[in-house]
Amino acid sequence: MTRLANRARWAAGIAAAATAAGYWTMMSPYSQLLGPFPRRADTTDKAIALTFDDGPNEPYTSQIADLLARAEIRATFFQVGQCVQRFPEVTARLVRDGHIIGNHSHSHRVTRCLRTDAQRAETLAAQHTLTTVIGRAPALYRPPWLLRTPTLPAVLHRNGLFPVSGEFCHAFEVFQPPPSWIARRALAKARPGAILIFHDGFDARGGRRGNTVAAVRIVITELTRRGYRFVTIDDLLGIPAYHAAHGHTDREERGHGSPRLRSQP
Repeated sequence: MTRLANRARWAAGIAAAATAAGYWTMMSPYSQLLGPFPRRADTTDKAIALTFDDGPNEPYTSQIADLLARAEIRATFFQVGQCVQRFPEVTARLVRDGHIIGNHSHSHRVTRCLRTDAQRAETLAAQHTLTTVIGRAPALYRPPWLLRTPTLPAVLHRNGLFPVSGEFCHAFEVFQPPPSWIARRALAKARPGAILIFHDGFDARGGRRGNTVAAVRIVITELTRRGYRFVTIDDLLGIPAYHAAHGHTDREERGHGSPRLRSQP
């Protein structure tokens, strides 16, 4: 009986280790095992990129846009195709305000992130929706839940998309803890070259994000006081934000050749 118990413990330990390794490889914002996935820039300049996922989601995306406009800050929004179809005027407003729009899949469904054909369909559907609304095809991509599979890099490469990671503002932001809690964790992660991830939506369904809006206000005020400036992902990492009309990236159009990531894993 003791031998069977020992074997069961060994099996459970191996299974737990395999699960942890799989999570680290495919979902950790820090993992580079499936290719470059920059989470910050390698710089001493006090520059930070604010990013927002899962939108647009009203009225919260517009409330964040109002905050950013008053502070004259440009940010990067990784948006879900189905949400953009719901609120195209909000995405158009973000572009007019100077923000950058990235691809965050079309449906934000985990089952659509695992197979190559589904990954390709999700990416292309979101690209089509975003391009129709903003008039340009995004060159930046953030996978839902930061989930990468071994097949995703090839799908992104074929579509000229650069994957971007970052650091979540708060591990439990989805449950909307008090704004001060979200802000405190986000500020603890603030450093030169950081990419902070907030959520103005939830999957493709929307959801209340009032505490996130309030936390963003606190973060902007405090980081400004600390002497930080706010930049978009393309400026921070030195990569293109959009493709030109005939398929080349904006950076390639300007004669810079293939972009090189100035990032830190």
